[in-house]
Amino acid sequence: MAPSDPATSVNPATATLGGGCFWCLEALFKMLPGVLAVQSGYAGGHVSHPNYRQVCSGTTGHAEVVQIQFDPHIISYGELLDYFWLTHDPTTLNRQGNDVGTHYRSIILCHDEQQEQVARQAIKAAEASGVFDRPIVTQIDRLQAFYPAEDYHNDYFANHPQQAYCAYVIQPKVDKIRKIRKL
Repeated sequence: MAPSDPATSVNPATATLGGGCFWCLEALFKMLPGVLAVQSGYAGGHVSHPNYRQVCSGTTGHAEVVQIQFDPHIISYGELLDYFWLTHDPTTLNRQGNDVGTHYRSIILCHDEQQEQVARQAIKAAEASGVFDRPIVTQIDRLQAFYPAEDYHNDYFANHPQQAYCAYVIQPKVDKIRKIRKL
């Protein structure tokens, strides 16, 4: 399913989320109705304008994140967070599967007080749902800065579907979301 046309949205909103590899999150969020654009990048750290190698070293404090432009008339911030819980394991600290390091942490970077309130409520609801057998360790912070990733990360899954990581890690997640949400 193609993202909505940004020109049709009166007031797009922005969400910034990290849950492991940004290639996975980008592929998954791009499928959702109401998502206008998804940009892979880095946030949550202390180094200005980091690059992929620096972030992967674990010395910048940044996480791999996606910044999502969405039409709140079609999909709400809370609904984006519902999908966020489906895209990764928010109960594992600094890892998603074989991807290990603080740059793979589960993080919600809020753009304002309202997003922070919705995020805190979403964590409580997800924990109360019983879906997860361990406590959620997702970090909630205010977004200070977002740094777009290098161009070769854009549309990585779409451009490299046969690459091993895409075929064996991302594709099953895409299939899971399509099945659960009938996309």
